[in-house]
Amino acid sequence: MSADEFDPDDNFAHGLAGVDDIDEDAATEQLAWQWLLLVNPDDEDGAHEQFAAWQEAWLAAGGDGDDADPVAALAAVTDWRSSVQVDVDDIAALVDGLVQLAARVDVRIDFGSDEPADDADPESLMGEAHAALRQHGFTLWVWDAGSDKSAAWLAYRRDDDAVRTLASALGLPVRAGA
Repeated sequence: MSADEFDPDDNFAHGLAGVDDIDEDAATEQLAWQWLLLVNPDDEDGAHEQFAAWQEAWLAAGGDGDDADPVAALAAVTDWRSSVQVDVDDIAALVDGLVQLAARVDVRIDFGSDEPADDADPESLMGEAHAALRQHGFTLWVWDAGSDKSAAWLAYRRDDDAVRTLASALGLPVRAGA
């Protein structure tokens, strides 16, 4: 078969020319930058600050080496700025973090009382926050940050597919907060 003939099993192979020349560090940086733009809706300055902090943390951890974790660095530089990461048993911190995330985009979350009970279900609180944010065009994204931690970000609802794609590329298991 000549190079110009159509092969239905390999019809996009021509688009992969030079794929071996991808700079993995640059690719990871691009993914991190795009993620920060998504989780900082209408706040490019905040995304720039967090990206600079991420680059510093990423390089300190060894860049694209085996021990470096771009997700851990993203979680660290966004925590209590454009994300919240709390102990799963700390209901007060979870509520405070969700309220602060929503306030960044001028959304008020009504949890039914000023102080949810200490035995409130974190999943139901995330669901309430997700529902409130969806009404205003945002999605709350939840990441299980380990057995004892929970983390969340928000992004525009219109960017749901982009969040899923970037999260997958970064190895970040996220789900919508509902």
